[in-house]
Amino acid sequence: MPKRPPSSPGRVREPVQVYLEADDSTLLARLAAGTGLSKAEVMRRGMRAFAREQNVESPMLRFVAENASGDWPAGVATDHDAVLAESYTGRRGKRR
Repeated sequence: MPKRPPSSPGRVREPVQVYLEADDSTLLARLAAGTGLSKAEVMRRGMRAFAREQNVESPMLRFVAENASGDWPAGVATDHDAVLAESYTGRRGKRR
């Protein structure tokens, strides 16, 4: 029995089930076939484009933009989980 290749380290994905009308399903299939992307990637890109249209940004992209000057928060190298959590929630967790 062939083994599945190991999943990419650091990539956690959440399965989502979506019901589409026939026309939308056909459109998704055409977009995927025409671009060479998976249907999932087409949907991810569409969701991100819709978020930009609605002026909703990813907390990670906001964090990167806020720190583009290189003025990183203190302790980012050693306490990166807490620094990233703060960028998502707006408050810093306990430091160890």
